[in-house]
Amino acid sequence: MTGLVIDCMAQARSQLRCLLGSEPFFLAAFDPNRTLLDFLREERHLTGTKEGCAEGDCGACTILIGELHEGVLRYRAANACILPLGTVDNKQVLTVEHLADPVPHPVQAAMATQHGSQCGFCTPGMVMSLASLHFARADEGCTPTLDQINQALAGNLCRCTGYGPIIDAARAACQQAVPAHCQALREKSQVVLQDWAADGTYLCAHGAAGTFAAPTNTRELRQLIELHPQARLVAGATDVGLWISKRHQRFAAVIHLGSVSELQRIEHSGETLEIGAAVTLADAFAALAALAPDLGVLLRRFGSPQVRGQASIGGNIANGSPISDLAPALIALGARLRLAGPDGEREIALEDFFIDYGHQDLLPGEYVAALSIPADGHQHFRCWKISKRFDQDISAVCGAFNVQLAHGKVHEARIVFGGMAAISRRATRCEAVLKGATPGPALLPRAADALAEDYAPISDLRASAAYRGQAARGLLERYLSAMAGQPVPVLYPAATPPVNTHA
Repeated sequence: MTGLVIDCMAQARSQLRCLLGSEPFFLAAFDPNRTLLDFLREERHLTGTKEGCAEGDCGACTILIGELHEGVLRYRAANACILPLGTVDNKQVLTVEHLADPVPHPVQAAMATQHGSQCGFCTPGMVMSLASLHFARADEGCTPTLDQINQALAGNLCRCTGYGPIIDAARAACQQAVPAHCQALREKSQVVLQDWAADGTYLCAHGAAGTFAAPTNTRELRQLIELHPQARLVAGATDVGLWISKRHQRFAAVIHLGSVSELQRIEHSGETLEIGAAVTLADAFAALAALAPDLGVLLRRFGSPQVRGQASIGGNIANGSPISDLAPALIALGARLRLAGPDGEREIALEDFFIDYGHQDLLPGEYVAALSIPADGHQHFRCWKISKRFDQDISAVCGAFNVQLAHGKVHEARIVFGGMAAISRRATRCEAVLKGATPGPALLPRAADALAEDYAPISDLRASAAYRGQAARGLLERYLSAMAGQPVPVLYPAATPPVNTHA
């Protein structure tokens, strides 16, 4: 080992530490592939947290994660079924049992009085999602709107009943203050987490089942990658957690990026918006929506609050999904990636990062460090997602359009589709037809013919190839009509800022 590695490892801590409710617990030599849900149910017997889908869709396993934000404890809802246990290091975990100690939380009481439960299996997860909303409402001093309640529940599915009584329960509960026992727990927990954060150590637990590490800065991260070159890098782990829970994949080493301070920055300059790779989609929402309003609409439909609060910008990109919602929009906006590795940093256009299905331009030892987006040139940016349901559904087609005009004609065009090919990529033939032309419906026949040559979509369970082709043509027509000033039907409402669930 080099001296730098030895110095780095001297700061390592071999035990995971976490607050489970008010109880600190310490765990050494744990399986890096173990989920928080399995730990809660099998080892701590906190069975109020249910396993439903085991893939982060139904919300039955919803818990609250408490973590420091600028020194203040805030809570967010998360899916325990796809959350690796090691990611809760230096954090607090609240389950439905902790809310009722010693008296029921207002959400729990309201769910009972408003008859918001039938079989009860999904109820604990709904309670935790609404408890997150309740904390946020209390902190912000406002009553949530119906849309904000619906957003809070977007990641929770109930097969027994309609959501009317549940919404009534949310309204009733949010009229009440945070209970004294919950506020006292929050204040005491904040002190503990502050003390832990101040000791300067990071988690690096080794055991027979493997290694889990959670560095706090890029120096530690580089050294851990050097020591474990085959390690799986995770941030939110919303996809990798699914591989573990559903595919039963096992990794000998996992390195968590969610605590690396340099990867959590959002920085504005006069020319660019830069977002660190570990910034969650929830934390990036305001900056992205301000840059391009359609991005806010898109992110509103991206996963669920549980997913958006956990999934990271860099992880979504590095995953390289051909049906990514975020990648087409970011490519259309001219986004660039900063990649870091053993030989330093390099910068590439986001569109060049995606090479083929499952294949991205990442050299050995490299990781996505940050995303940068030009701050202007988005006057005519639009993006639309087509899926079978409004909330947390995977796209059949996602189209993003961005043109710049000069003297009423198209000077530059960036048209990008997801779901139409093995990767998100630009429609270069269609772009060529648009350049130099006056945008409007009259362009559609030639532009649509070119678009059909740009892609050869496949048929799968989400849509047929023919449907994808027609949908892409329809989105192109919608955009050209909008560019010509013609009214177009509203596909879905404009995004309203969600209540800050990072309360």
